[in-house]
Amino acid sequence: MIRELVKDTTILSTRCERATPEDAELAQDLVDTVLSLEDGACLAANQIGVTKAVVVYLDDDREAHVLYNPKFLFGVRAAKTIEGCLTLDEPSKVTRYAKVKVTYDELVDGEFKSRKRDFTGWTGQMVQHMIDHCNGKLV
Repeated sequence: MIRELVKDTTILSTRCERATPEDAELAQDLVDTVLSLEDGACLAANQIGVTKAVVVYLDDDREAHVLYNPKFLFGVRAAKTIEGCLTLDEPSKVTRYAKVKVTYDELVDGEFKSRKRDFTGWTGQMVQHMIDHCNGKLV
């Protein structure tokens, strides 16, 4: 189901609770919502009003990828940049890394499987942005 974006900074600045496999419907709502947005590339659950650690990003083919409970482990080659956000009115100055290592859960056959992966480039920037959302950080 396509959900309305939330711009309430109280919700956006709340640290998200750990997701469970029962949050699969929420993940589908995130996918439906981000695909419905002309300029959408990634979305976190708190951006649709649910403070659960579920995020989605679109790859270059606009295929959706869902990460449950993403955690930033470390990054290399930090750089300052300016980012926009679908739920904040003004762009923000942020530090992003050229390459990040992230752990997350993937839903496989109704159960979470732990994953660890490196992200780079635009995808890495989106994942860092979404992890900030999960941590309640207003970018």
